[in-house]
Amino acid sequence: MDAASVTAAGHHAGQPAAHDAASLLDDLRDPAVRDLAWLLFGPPLVRAQPAGELAALFGDPADPADLSATVDWLRAQDANPEPLHRELAQSRITRVGRLAETLLAWYLRTGPGPRLVAANVPLRRAGITLGECDFLVETRQGARLHWELAVKCYLHAGHEPHRPSARLADYVGPNLQDRFDLKLMHLLDHQLPLSAREEFASIGHAGPWTPQMLVRGWLFYGPDAMPGAVSVEAAQIDPAHGQGWWVTLAGWAAFAAAHAERWRVLPRLEWLAPRRDGSAQTFAEVDALTARSAERNEPLMVAGFVADGEGGWRERSRGFIVPDGWPALARAFADQ
Repeated sequence: MDAASVTAAGHHAGQPAAHDAASLLDDLRDPAVRDLAWLLFGPPLVRAQPAGELAALFGDPADPADLSATVDWLRAQDANPEPLHRELAQSRITRVGRLAETLLAWYLRTGPGPRLVAANVPLRRAGITLGECDFLVETRQGARLHWELAVKCYLHAGHEPHRPSARLADYVGPNLQDRFDLKLMHLLDHQLPLSAREEFASIGHAGPWTPQMLVRGWLFYGPDAMPGAVSVEAAQIDPAHGQGWWVTLAGWAAFAAAHAERWRVLPRLEWLAPRRDGSAQTFAEVDALTARSAERNEPLMVAGFVADGEGGWRERSRGFIVPDGWPALARAFADQ
């Protein structure tokens, strides 16, 4: 299956400007609700193919009432987030992917959008697990959809002199165990076709199901490959994708001094929406961040904050501090 044969659930060109993700996030305060809003309205990593993908999330894209209902629901969740907090606590979440799945399932079960038919549906043959479908949903218009959700953070590994433009393989996981091209291939060639297999009907979920992928996350660029300085693969990467930076440990102190008023480490469960914090006392000192990064000898995500004018702090940018030897290892991993 190639990218042209599926759609990508996410933004649509007809989406009203009033529901822009950034303006909505400015109004929301609860971190979990902000993460959910980011999943629903945030920029996708993969370019939508073809147009019409908004119907997957909100029903008829020509009817702004569907969008308004979701925005109103999110505001109500923000005013009373305790039920969502209990759901997250009961799930005992330790991985950012699991957090995203739990948030999206909450929306499908309790929100005004598509109805959740089933989640995490395993597909087996002769006792062997072939794969697992993330979500089966049905829209108010009766469309039956198979969603695959992915939330990823990839760092651009830079270019060799003979290769001036970016490849999807140049985007690598911070721990060099994952690559964007491999993840997208797995989604297209393995995960999305699961709902069309004969075995799927035998477990009570006969099709047809329309496969769609909801891919959210961030891409991080080093000093030699900032956005605009490279030509990314427009057919695969959405130009509106969330962007950050990476800097080596040796360059971190100078970078930190020039780019934000306060900094703090972002643990994995805070890798979704841009953060807001109520007190500057939670921000670590630059020297403490540097020491922690050196001790772990692995990339460390941090966020820079500026005062929000309301007595708190809002995220200005995010990025990774990487060990000084990481760039060379990342380029080698990209070329494997």
